[in-house]
Amino acid sequence: MSATDPHQALRRTIEAVWRIESGRVIAGLTRLTRDVGLAEDLAQEALLAALEQWPQSGVPENPGAWLTATAKRRAIDLFRRNAVAERKHQDLARDLATLEQTVPDLNSNLDDAIGDDLLRLVFISCHPVLSTEARAALTLRLLGGLTTPEIARAFLTPEPTIAQRIVRAKRVLAEKHIAFEVPRGTELAARLASVLEVIYLIFNEGYSATAGDDLIRPTLCEDALRLGRILAELTPNEPEVHGLVALMEIQASRTRARTSPAGEPVLLFNQNRTLWDQLLIHRGLTAIDRAHKIGKPQGPYLLQAELAACHARARTNEETDWPCIVSLYTELARLTPSPVIELNRAVAVSMVHGPQAGLTLVEALASEPSLDRYHLLPSVRADLLVKLGRDPEARAEFERAAALTQNTRERALLLGRAAACQTE
Repeated sequence: MSATDPHQALRRTIEAVWRIESGRVIAGLTRLTRDVGLAEDLAQEALLAALEQWPQSGVPENPGAWLTATAKRRAIDLFRRNAVAERKHQDLARDLATLEQTVPDLNSNLDDAIGDDLLRLVFISCHPVLSTEARAALTLRLLGGLTTPEIARAFLTPEPTIAQRIVRAKRVLAEKHIAFEVPRGTELAARLASVLEVIYLIFNEGYSATAGDDLIRPTLCEDALRLGRILAELTPNEPEVHGLVALMEIQASRTRARTSPAGEPVLLFNQNRTLWDQLLIHRGLTAIDRAHKIGKPQGPYLLQAELAACHARARTNEETDWPCIVSLYTELARLTPSPVIELNRAVAVSMVHGPQAGLTLVEALASEPSLDRYHLLPSVRADLLVKLGRDPEARAEFERAAALTQNTRERALLLGRAAACQTE
């Protein structure tokens, strides 16, 4: 079968529609059924119906509305068969009747609460009652439209493990009777932090893969960015949401420059900045401006976005405002104390005050237990030792870093840098 086969092309179109619309469809169904697992099952049934019917009928003008209406009909059939949930049956029937009366203008009448429903689905997918890994998998499944095999490939995790996480997560949500609602007051801040953590976890796994043969997995970055942009529109008065979106936009802008044509990693200092995506940088800077206009104190994601912006605004590494970066890392460390932040601050300090000043800070982190297996600690130390002319020590540190990383591309880069160090 050729790549241009019309059936294959239509299937790709349907898959693309599903990626875009599945979150909205599942969100609307969850509001009606109050069961996220059932909502996803109904949405999947609607997808199967689309795969069967659209090759004959063509893709409808509003595919999202078609999928939702089909899923709601399946829900009504289910409740009728089970002869339970009479109230839900009546509500769904009324909703479906309204939909049918508005055809063909389903787009404007499908679901007035679609924004609220999506926001509720975001919060339920990222509920702290679930493990971090389960939250990431469920979010990609429900809001990203990814299949279980796709999620498994993205995180280099066995497919049965991902399937179990998703099933267990939906069961926990049902057993705990997690309400399908947006949290309020102080609970909102706590739950929003969980949502942002999950989205950034997805982005980071795409931006710098922890294991495997590829440094970057662009589709994960794209999924995280899409989720972040949706969340920013749903919560326009939350500066940390705009801060996270800005951070991801600016980091994603470097994608083309981060690897060589052969797929080898290119360090930030050596990147060809003409390859940085100026549209993404502009979007990131605009998101930073939106966050500042809200007038609330800066949080950690907004501070990290400001750090990324310092690099984005500089045409060359030499033009980078390193004193500003040191100041931002100092503030970030005050807000969210972390050895990793201190390590990054040490690099910035070395750019302002010289490699020995940076090395002193790095060596103070050597006894930090949480960095025992963190390959960037010996990598940073090695880089500073090279600048100080201490090549034999640098070589040993590069080799130690290579032994710690699970990413094939990073390991090759580190071993190459070790080999480049002169020996006595």
